[in-house]
Amino acid sequence: MNHNLLRRRQLLFYLGLGVVGISAATTFSNFRKVNAPFISPTNSKNTQDSENIAVKPPAGKSLPEFQGISQWLNSTPLSIADLKGNVVLIQFWTFACINCQRTLPYITKWHRQYESQGLKVIGIHTPEFAFERDANNIKKALQKHQITYPVPVDNEYKSWNVYENQYWPHLFLADRQGVLQYDHIGEGAYEKIEQTIRQLLG
Repeated sequence: MNHNLLRRRQLLFYLGLGVVGISAATTFSNFRKVNAPFISPTNSKNTQDSENIAVKPPAGKSLPEFQGISQWLNSTPLSIADLKGNVVLIQFWTFACINCQRTLPYITKWHRQYESQGLKVIGIHTPEFAFERDANNIKKALQKHQITYPVPVDNEYKSWNVYENQYWPHLFLADRQGVLQYDHIGEGAYEKIEQTIRQLLG
């Protein structure tokens, strides 16, 4: 493990996870970024950005297939084809990421509220540090945050890479045909995301 990185992460935690001055103002980071290409947890880093990011997906781009999943929690193994006919919310997260933790109450609420209408939430767990790779630690986090939707364990970062992801948390929202309609990085935009879910559910 990169001990300098761990110490930096712990320091940021105790300082409120990344308080930095931007344009003479103090703001909190609401996501973490990893330099691509992603090789291992040791070359990841924290960044401090003042805004979350909403990205318009390329027109007609379909959800990539899950890759390299070592274990499925709360579910039998699923494929993108299994999800067709549903609105799909893909969430990249890791349980020790404070920014991810802040999004979980919204995501679990949407799952409870809209599952019966055809929303499928998939929480792809891609770790940053070694202790986040342990399935037992992930299971404890699922209990703590009352997560009952499927959680594929992406310890080898293969799904992370096929989605060309660099951030925790990162949400991808697709329509019932599996075509990406909304892409959001970081915390926030909860009203916009929920509005988009409702629109796609029809």
